Amino acid sequence: MDFDIVPGRLSVPSLSALAAFEAAARHGSFTRAAEELNLTQGAVSRQVAHLEKVLGVGLFQRVRQRVSLTPAGSAYAAEIRDGLSRLAAATVSAMAFRGAAGVLHLAILPTFGTRWLIPRLSRFIEAHPGITINFTTKLVPFDFAREQVDAAIHFGDPVWAGARLHRLMGEEIIPVAAPSLVARLGLAEPADMLRAPLLQQSTRPRAWANWLEQQGLPPERALMGPRFEQFAMVSQAAVAGLGLAIVPRFLVEEELRLGALVIPVDRPVTGSEGYYLVYPEAKAGLPAVIAFRDWLLGECGA
Repeated sequence: MDFDIVPGRLSVPSLSALAAFEAAARHGSFTRAAEELNLTQGAVSRQVAHLEKVLGVGLFQRVRQRVSLTPAGSAYAAEIRDGLSRLAAATVSAMAFRGAAGVLHLAILPTFGTRWLIPRLSRFIEAHPGITINFTTKLVPFDFAREQVDAAIHFGDPVWAGARLHRLMGEEIIPVAAPSLVARLGLAEPADMLRAPLLQQSTRPRAWANWLEQQGLPPERALMGPRFEQFAMVSQAAVAGLGLAIVPRFLVEEELRLGALVIPVDRPVTGSEGYYLVYPEAKAGLPAVIAFRDWLLGECGA
């Protein structure tokens, strides 16, 4: 195994050598790496040894029949694993173009995806049967350059470096609770809310404070209550009677319709933040991105 020299580009080891090293690093064993790659243990050992010679650093410590990563090996393995994952994803995406219009790798907010987007997605599939959408979840902004993502659904302000944003919708925030909790605590006025546990959503730490302040109430208890990572968990905790939730109305329409949740005080609040479709400038011309953008904006009436 030698480095492939390409004029004007950095030299990189062969993929077979990198795959052998990554598998050995992941398993902590040349034997198990060999079994995974359908090679002999000796072949994996030679690949790794030659890689170490070319790099000029030790990647493994060898003690009797066991191997463990050196600090350099541990750092290199993390980078190589990420690179091989990117190559695999790029290969799958390229293969998906066979007889199709392409693939869209979309990052979504979990509850927005399950409650709003996915129930409407059949209309997009019907209009664009050749486009495959692969979903992942992201709760906070990220670097498109470091993720295998073409576009994302973002909530917040229209700020994302190096990307285009299209506003989809705003939201009404309302307090909701199980009917049994409302009856037991006698929740009828804004001030009554302070008698109940206030369920928290980790990405919206000021949600309760904003609502209380707009009702002219002190926000001191705004952060006092169990914390959940997703709106779906918050709403289910409210259904179970664990406390009051403060959520976007459109995310709990089904629970309100079924009576699993009620609005004890119907005083919604709105803000300047909203839901956005966001994608990097480099992906703006992708047919799948354009098709999804146009469809989504039409669904939102934007």
